[in-house]
Amino acid sequence: MNGSKSGKSRRIVLWRHGQTAWNLERRFQGSTDIELTEAGIGQARRAARLLASLKPDAIVASDLRRAAATAAELSAVSGLTVAHDAALRETYAGEWQGLTHQEIVERYGEQYAAWKRGEPVRRGGGELETEVADRAAPVVLEHVEKLPEGGTLVVVSHGGTIRTTIGRLLGLEAHHWEGLGGLSNCCWSVLGEGARGWRLLEHNAGTLPEPVLGDDD
Repeated sequence: MNGSKSGKSRRIVLWRHGQTAWNLERRFQGSTDIELTEAGIGQARRAARLLASLKPDAIVASDLRRAAATAAELSAVSGLTVAHDAALRETYAGEWQGLTHQEIVERYGEQYAAWKRGEPVRRGGGELETEVADRAAPVVLEHVEKLPEGGTLVVVSHGGTIRTTIGRLLGLEAHHWEGLGGLSNCCWSVLGEGARGWRLLEHNAGTLPEPVLGDDD
């Protein structure tokens, strides 16, 4: 399904959105539709110039405003139209959404610890990580199949959704997905086609190290 046997050498760039106020407050966003800060717009603009140099062939993004606005910056410099898909939204986390990291640890300590151990947990009564991968990974692969030989797809999404999608495309078992570190705002990871499927070529790439602020840290 990923086209690895065709020798097409396609690439997937999974790009996390820019900074939001809730990122700075360490407040769990999940599927809540939070906008970029001015700094987040600046991050997206800067990263877009770097990603445009990869000469992407297509862009698909979550329809949440923080991802859509990030994708718009790459659209502006590449001339590509952005396809939006709700399946690329961040993990729905029910009662956790809107809470700070400290509030989650205080109120849902056992649930948080179980999640960090890699157990299947419906954080706040929301989605399992495998369910996020079930909805997001097929959308990514659907857009990959439309790429030309050697083509590049940019996927603009969210930290948790990107991590679960990478885990699924690499064929890792779900309890190993936590082994992929979180993405900083407006940083990206790159998957390339190899002889045996997708390979992780870069992770949390960007030109300057930034702290990971978000649901996935």
